[in-house]
Amino acid sequence: MAVGASQLTNYSKRFAQIAALLIFLILTGCSIIPPVLSDYGPSPSPLELVDTPFYSQQEFQCGPAALMTVLTASGVETTLADVSRQVYLPARQGSLQSEMLAASRAAERVPYVLVPTLSSITGELATGRPVLVLLNLGVSWLPRWHYAVVVGADADREQIILRSGTDERRVMDASVFLRTWRRSDFWAVSLLRPGELPANPDRSRYIEAVAGLEQTGHPQAARDAWQAGLSIWPDNAVLIFGLANAQYALGNLSAAELLYLDMLRGDAASLIARNNLAMTLVAQGRNRDALEQIDSALELADGSPLLEELLDTQRIILSAVNGASN
Repeated sequence: MAVGASQLTNYSKRFAQIAALLIFLILTGCSIIPPVLSDYGPSPSPLELVDTPFYSQQEFQCGPAALMTVLTASGVETTLADVSRQVYLPARQGSLQSEMLAASRAAERVPYVLVPTLSSITGELATGRPVLVLLNLGVSWLPRWHYAVVVGADADREQIILRSGTDERRVMDASVFLRTWRRSDFWAVSLLRPGELPANPDRSRYIEAVAGLEQTGHPQAARDAWQAGLSIWPDNAVLIFGLANAQYALGNLSAAELLYLDMLRGDAASLIARNNLAMTLVAQGRNRDALEQIDSALELADGSPLLEELLDTQRIILSAVNGASN
């Protein structure tokens, strides 16, 4: 008996939960290495994206204006009012980083948090992407947080060029930029179109960025982003897993099945791959094959944090088997 569309949707929700667990188990934090003035990278100097749009901020609303700048530069059609509704928190008179990232994902962009170096910023500029940064224009004990957009850099003059606040072109000494950027732990974000890669990709950061997009319910965008990652890390199990989940969510069950099998060829003891392969098989009405896969997973699952997920999957499959026999 084939599984209906509503059941497939329910299974997809479980896949998103399992994917989030896998990302949590695999990813580790990224260390912060303080950048130095000489670290401009190989990009031509001076470099300035003069066609980057500008949106002057309203009072306390540097976040919406800066985010609108990078969204528009990446081809997203929206309005400043819509962006403000998504990220501006009146009670805080500002915007949180988490809200800025969430709004970017809602627009089907991959917000990639850069490695904290000037060369990471200039690398993005060289591809034509401006970079959203968070600065503290006050002091550590009395912060004055401010979002701005880096649109240029001049290594010879040691200057950084920004769309900032009400200034369409603010030129800041690189030493001042580094000092104010340091106070935000060097937070900087480039918005990637699904399928684009950062100029200097870091695998863990890229996986984390795409996983965040996947969890917002944009499977086609996530599929394109996972595929881009596999173009440079073709054997990475997390990327294969992410692409398989996206294919499943899109209803491309045969493609998802092949990807889970690919994971198992690399690691036959992968519980997460075997669980999701079982779900893919039951979604195709291949209940006995699905039961065989989940039973194999349970044999290996003693003490695993995935045990409850596997037992839930087994119950789903047994229910499908019983339904088919009635």
